[in-house]
Amino acid sequence: MRTPEAWAGVAATDVDFVSALRACGTQGAAIVGFDWAATPLGPIDAWPEWLRTLVLTMASSPHPMSLRIGPHLTTIFNDAFVPLLGERANGALGKRFDEIWPELFDEVLPWLRRALAGEPVWKKDTPLWITRNGFEELTYWTFAYTPVRDARGRVAGILNIVSETTEVVKTQSALERANQTMSIEVENAMRALSQRDEAERQQRILKHELIHRMKNMLAVISSMVSHSILSARSVPHAAEVTAARLAAYARVQEVFSEGAWSDADLHQVVAAAIAPHLAGKEKRLTFGGPPIRLNAQHSLAIALAIHELATNAVKYGALSNGEGRISMEWCMDEARFVFQWREEDGPEISPPEEHGFGSILTDRIVPQYFSGRATRVFDPSGLRYTLEGEIAAPEVN
Repeated sequence: MRTPEAWAGVAATDVDFVSALRACGTQGAAIVGFDWAATPLGPIDAWPEWLRTLVLTMASSPHPMSLRIGPHLTTIFNDAFVPLLGERANGALGKRFDEIWPELFDEVLPWLRRALAGEPVWKKDTPLWITRNGFEELTYWTFAYTPVRDARGRVAGILNIVSETTEVVKTQSALERANQTMSIEVENAMRALSQRDEAERQQRILKHELIHRMKNMLAVISSMVSHSILSARSVPHAAEVTAARLAAYARVQEVFSEGAWSDADLHQVVAAAIAPHLAGKEKRLTFGGPPIRLNAQHSLAIALAIHELATNAVKYGALSNGEGRISMEWCMDEARFVFQWREEDGPEISPPEEHGFGSILTDRIVPQYFSGRATRVFDPSGLRYTLEGEIAAPEVN
């Protein structure tokens, strides 16, 4: 066993209690010089051996300690305990606990009673409001209340071993707040990155959609221009019909640009397509039906059909005289979309001898957009045009 070797070279000393206590720093000397005869503990020379041993051990410790001894819990403390008392250190020696800490007594009384009943008490980072340097402050303490027993084993007081943890708790609290703030900032940054990624994804989708739409627009325009030129009677006539059809196409595109290029209300499409042909004849036109949203292709088809029908109505039909009237109605017949154009009180009409691109457009091309069919009836009272087909769900970007 090597443990006894710890004593090797350590000189044995034989020092009396007072001399040993006086060598224990400022508080050791203060304890020796204090008039203990005026306290319930009595003169220091009459202290029992157990109390002398305990006081000498406490006074020589570098850790903050205090003793609360006797019926009044008379206070004895070491040098390391002085900073914890602050301005109260002067005059605290030999005082009762409630005299030193009157504002704390009621709060710690349950713990004192537990220790005096023989139960050790341990508290960690306990918050206490104290006034020790002339102002009230929130402090934190980790301490142990250990029962002190006399030679007969009875509890005679409390040994208080304590550490102030105010700065540690404040630092930890500040660190937690900083971590929380950092966590929030990280979360915000991640959210911003996610939003940026989503914005970039939406931009890619929009770019792809714009390219797709541009290709479709160019294809439609190219077909419309070429057919208009091929079916025209002359170059001026080709220029006239081409310009008119391009204008009709532009008007429906304008409706879609106002609707963020997603879908359009059929009522808006009809109004935009027919407006240029009225020129003061608005009272001779009625149109309406249930709210229906159309995608770009369906809207374009309806607009071009209305343009062709209205152009013929102005030249030959209900809008060529002063009495003719036009009505447009639409509905959903079960799953089928039905659009009707009716002319009344116009000049008597008959089927044309030749079919130009306008007729091909209304009777063949437009129905293809709806996977349906179209019919034209040349009634003596006016033209009747019916379009039937299916409506796909509006485009969603």
